[in-house]
Amino acid sequence: MRQQAHHLSSSPSSHSTHSSHSTPATSPAPLARYGWDAAFAEAFAPYAADGLLPGRIVRVDRGLCDAVVPAQSGPGTDSAEAEAGLRTVRADLGPVSDPDPTRWACTGDWIAYDGDERAVRALLPRRTAVLRSASSKRSDGQVLAANVDHVLIAVSLAAELDLGRAERFLALAWESGAQPLVVLTKADLVPDPATLAHLVADVEATAPGVSVLTVSAATGDGLDVLTAAVAGGTTVLLGQSGAGKSTLANSLLGNGTQAVRTIRDSDGKGRHTTTTRDLLPLPLPGGGVLIDTPGLRGVGLWDAEDGVARVFAEIEELAGDCRFHDCAHTAEPGCAVLAALEDGTLQERRLDSYRKLIRENEWIASRTDARLRAERRRVWKQRQALGRHLVQRKRGPQR
Repeated sequence: MRQQAHHLSSSPSSHSTHSSHSTPATSPAPLARYGWDAAFAEAFAPYAADGLLPGRIVRVDRGLCDAVVPAQSGPGTDSAEAEAGLRTVRADLGPVSDPDPTRWACTGDWIAYDGDERAVRALLPRRTAVLRSASSKRSDGQVLAANVDHVLIAVSLAAELDLGRAERFLALAWESGAQPLVVLTKADLVPDPATLAHLVADVEATAPGVSVLTVSAATGDGLDVLTAAVAGGTTVLLGQSGAGKSTLANSLLGNGTQAVRTIRDSDGKGRHTTTTRDLLPLPLPGGGVLIDTPGLRGVGLWDAEDGVARVFAEIEELAGDCRFHDCAHTAEPGCAVLAALEDGTLQERRLDSYRKLIRENEWIASRTDARLRAERRRVWKQRQALGRHLVQRKRGPQR
């Protein structure tokens, strides 16, 4: 389920107007480096009339967030902030709390910031959102990042390729509405060009329509191509622990912002280096911003039917030639998918992975539907009880 443009908070008219306050002059122009554009400005216009400031969340932490907003000019303004045109503020997320976890504020969200109350009054409509199934027993979704243009999937060449995991990340990425990009890290550990080309071909076969790049942070090979690919937009960096994400992030950022830890020699895995999702500006002239994320041990899908279809485009295309439109591709006569498996056109591993992700996605969808039905029943019962209470009050005490 893609998070297309929709308001994640109450309308601006429901908030108190701040125009009566004396607010120093500000300009949202410096936010362009963080992705601010005319469309976001249009969505923010009603909040500007209330005297609120636009901003972008760079980190979320237990009901609070850090956000960049335009620096205010006037007496007492920090000179460095005034020169940069931006400042980082700590804001309360209470006013935009929501019972639905997929609507919680997250890194990458654009906000309307109330400087008087130091609170976020509204979240602007999201263009894209990366969602996964929350790592809990509940059928909830978790938003990893919002308003991203590229989903950069880091896959380490220091260990054996896990193509099934790569397909999961790709389904997650396609479903978000952003453009996936696979980066094979630690390419210097595969010195033989023929072997490296074979590994790239294997990944390309699992990622139709996606660019696959090889990068070595140790030697710098491939970094110029990757930097050009993500310039000017918002990129979220995903991958499992030990994939070299923090090292890759530092290479793109041109500094040592993200801490790095050595992976275990025994299994090529590492400890979580990044512990929060941080939005960081990429250096000019390319610019753009990078959202680094903690390593994901679990990559559960969340209503990712379209994403799975994009990852397994060749199977979806074959399915269109099956005799029956509801073919399950198991033992049906005239099944084009099974025919391709028989003649070697389709790999058995690909079909097994496709079936597994389809089943998982259907299970999540059924759990979600059940949860929504339960929530509707709960609300209906509350309204029913309230209705009975109001009727009793109207009738007055019974004698």
